[in-house]
This record gives sequence, structure tokens and C-alpha cells, in this order.
Amino acid sequence: MKYRNRIVIAYVLIMLAALFCMLQATKQRTMKSRDMVAYNDEIHRIAAEYLSGKGTEEIEAVHDCKIVFSNESEAEIVRGYADYALVMDFAPDGEVIGKVIWHDVSGGFEASLRRNRRTMLVFWSVVFVLGLVFVGLLDWYLLKPTREMKNLAGEIAKGNLDVPLPIRKHNPFGNLVEGFDLMREELRASRERETEAEKAKKELVAELAHDIKTPVATIRATCEVLELRQQRRLVQLEPGAEGTADREEAIADAKDVLEKAQTISHKTDTIKQLMDNVFQTTLEELDRIEVNPVEESSTVIEEYFRNLKNYGNILLENPIPHCLVYMDRLRMEQVIDNVVGNSHKYAGTDIHVRFEEVTMKAADSTDAVFVRIRIHDDGPGAPEEELPMLMQKYYRGSAAKEKAGFGLGLYLVRSYMEKQGGGAEVYNENGFTVNLYLRKV
Repeated sequence: MKYRNRIVIAYVLIMLAALFCMLQATKQRTMKSRDMVAYNDEIHRIAAEYLSGKGTEEIEAVHDCKIVFSNESEAEIVRGYADYALVMDFAPDGEVIGKVIWHDVSGGFEASLRRNRRTMLVFWSVVFVLGLVFVGLLDWYLLKPTREMKNLAGEIAKGNLDVPLPIRKHNPFGNLVEGFDLMREELRASRERETEAEKAKKELVAELAHDIKTPVATIRATCEVLELRQQRRLVQLEPGAEGTADREEAIADAKDVLEKAQTISHKTDTIKQLMDNVFQTTLEELDRIEVNPVEESSTVIEEYFRNLKNYGNILLENPIPHCLVYMDRLRMEQVIDNVVGNSHKYAGTDIHVRFEEVTMKAADSTDAVFVRIRIHDDGPGAPEEELPMLMQKYYRGSAAKEKAGFGLGLYLVRSYMEKQGGGAEVYNENGFTVNLYLRKV
């Protein structure tokens, strides 16, 4: 900004100096040469007419002159000399009785001077406007690109890499501006790659944390079975009970196995808590988890249910319709695990699964065919007033107060199903029911 102001001030000063010089030049008055022979003839004719008795005013009108007699004021004569007028003696009878004055130069000179001034003012105005245009072009082609680069540098410093820099091919700074903008684009691409890598890492951590929970739960269940067996064996080996000859050694072995099983069970609880913390922290930082639904066979859904042996008795009431559905296999497996895991945790009953095709409105308000997966338990269900909030993030119902968790299970179920083009709903019907909808291809 300060450089532009300096250029404008310098230009205005130069133009004012040029105007002053031109005005000074107009003060130089040049006299044109007079035909004195013609004026001598004119003075003789005036004298003859005066002697013939013509009036002074008539003579002045005919000859465009001014006759000033000697007995009159000399002011007119002095003014004539000042205006570069021609002043000649008036002596009709040989004796000078006054002066004859011709203002033949002053009028024309003043008119010429006025014309010259107008011409110079017009010329100066044109030059002034052209100069301003030049300054504007100078600002546009030279100073504006530097200001744009300065502003862009400020935006980059703030972390805003989405502001494009206009590139002008015929600008002296064109190559520099283009290089600067390419740098901005590369910085933005680098940031996007870094964001995607960080996001992928967090997703991987979340998936691993979730997947580790299943084998940990299996280990814990195995330890519980082992503990029960060893406790029964100890009861059988107590003194007074029927046992083997090496009862003491057997009791020691049983206690050792029981202690180790309890230690393993305790460690699995610790691992589960740690993985839950990792899972929660990762999900809190992930606003958007990638879900990529593709055309998949619906039969893989049955396999997901059959693999969940650690959640009790899961009854598939009918086979799933054989068709293609839009599904992300990893996310769908997580959805089923979350729903069945919730039923096992809060109801502890058999879990019934039923499949059927239904026609309903899709997200784009068109009629579409969906495969509905109905997952139902025989528990008490959820309080009716809590049902609308069960799929909200971090919401935990009254039945979950004594249970470990973060209120993310059903929230992820709804989110994953919607991102696959389907949906999810919960309600009570002789127990707690979750309906999952997968859109049919």
C-alpha cells in the first residue's frame, strides 16, 4: 500500500510541475510585426478627414482607432502603451495636437492567449488521465500480484490452504505466482494425505480394539469353565469325601490350576478394559468412519451369526433370502456383533433371528426392496421412554448403569446401517427387538 501511495504522490507532483511550467510559458507575449507603411497612409487619411470636418467618433469608427487629444487625460495613452498598442502622433496641419492609438495587438493576443491556455489545460488533463491509467495498470500488473501473494502467505500461515491464487499469463510475476500456487496445492494435498493416514490409523486401532474383544471374551469364558471344574474337583477331594489315594497332591494341583485360571480371567478383564478405553478414545476422535458398501451375497450374514458362539444360544428361525445386497462386510460383522452382544449382556436369554424381504421407502424417497434382519431376545426389554434415545451417541439406558460400556454400540449400529444405504430400528415386542435393513440390489 505505501509503495502505491508513493508512486501516486510522485506522479501528481510531476504533473503539477508540468502545469506550472506551461502556465509560465503562456506569460511570454510575442508581438507580431506591423505594416508601418499602411499605418502611415492610415494616419494621413485620418488627418485629411479631420480637416474636412468629420467628427472624431465617426473617424474612430471608420478606422478602428482611438484619437486622444493633448488636452485630454493621458491615461488612455499610458494604457495603450501597456497593451502594446500602436501609438502615433496626430498632426493634421503639421502641429501635433494628440495621439492616434490602434489596439491591433492586445485583443488578438489575449484571444490567442486564452486559446493557448485552453489547449494546454486540455492537454494537461489528457496527460493526467493517461498517467492515472498508467498508475492503475502499474498497480494491476506489478503491485497487485505481490499483495495477493502476501495475502495468500497469511492464509497459509493460518492453515487455510483452500484459497486459490489467480494466475495471469501475461503478468511479469506470472511464473512466480504459478509456482507459489503450486506450492499451496502441494501443501494442501500433503495435509489431506496426512489426514487420511491419521484417519486410517485410528480406524485400524478401533477395528483391532473391537476385534480383540471377541477372543478375549472366549478366553474369559474358558477360564470360567475351568474354574468351575476345578472347584468341583476340590469339593470331591475334601477330607471325608470320596477321592484318590494321592488326595493331597491332587488338591494342590487343583488349587494351582484354579489360581492360574483366576489369574488369566483377571488379566482378560484388564485387557478388556484397556481395549475399551482405546476403542472409546479412537471413536471420539473419529467423526467419520469409512463405510464402503458393495454388492455382496446375503448368505454371508448367516455365517456371521453362526460364528458368535460365545454369546449363548442364537436361533436362526429361517434361512436368509438368497440375493445381492449393498453391504460393507467388516461393518456388517461389527453391527451384528454389537446387537447380539447387547442382547447377551442385558437379557441373557436365547436370541432369535429371522430374515424376510420388505418393500419400503429408501433414503432418496423411492420405493426399494430391503432384507430385514430381525434380532429378538426374551428379556424384559427397554423402558418405552428410553427407546427413542438408545441409538444416540454415548446414551446409556437405566439397565446399563451396572454394566460396563460407553453407549456407542447401538449408535454405531445405526450409523453403519445408514451408511450402507439401509437403516436400523429398536422396539419392544415380548422382549427387546432390533431390526436391521440391508438394501437389495
